[in-house]
Amino acid sequence: MKELTKRQSQILRFIQSQQDSEGMTPTFREIASHFRFSANAALAHVQALLNKGFLRNLPGRARSLQVSHPAAPKNQSRPRVVSIPIYGAIPAGIPQDAAQEEEVCVLIDVETLGFKPTTRTFGLKVKGESMLGKCIMDGDIVIVEHGLQPRPGDVVAALIDGEVTLKSFIMQRGKAYLRAENPRYPNLIPREELQIQGVMVALIRKRK
Repeated sequence: MKELTKRQSQILRFIQSQQDSEGMTPTFREIASHFRFSANAALAHVQALLNKGFLRNLPGRARSLQVSHPAAPKNQSRPRVVSIPIYGAIPAGIPQDAAQEEEVCVLIDVETLGFKPTTRTFGLKVKGESMLGKCIMDGDIVIVEHGLQPRPGDVVAALIDGEVTLKSFIMQRGKAYLRAENPRYPNLIPREELQIQGVMVALIRKRK
């Protein structure tokens, strides 16, 4: 097994600690900022860790690094971890114009998640308190599946009259609307359009 330099060992520990504490893989920019060197230097160090077998990329996902231990026995039981992209934030309050943010990833144990993610699975960071009645808090990450048919009561990421929000999907007399799970916030009745962008399938709460 190839040896690591002191700096490579430090970077590997940083990536592992970020995954353990935050549930997310740090970006090259975050690695560079933490160690106070350039993004190109961060890329070079990460590439060296990949070449030496201490990191591996999860296929089909952006910025998906996972710590790998070449010395571990091949038959060692390890949890199956998947990388799910986080496509910015979604208001759980007053709907807002959609704004694309820098994509990161969250690493999740499939058994903990309780279902098998697909290429249509993605995450959104919650901003606001309109869904407290369903224990969805500001700063949480909702895992959403695009393409599912929502059932009444499902929590959905929705585009309503050109603005995005996270609310409960409700049908009443054949018409759909969005319900807030906090009495401080109004229900939302579409004036022109209501598009369901995904149904929430899991919730992640970052540890303090």
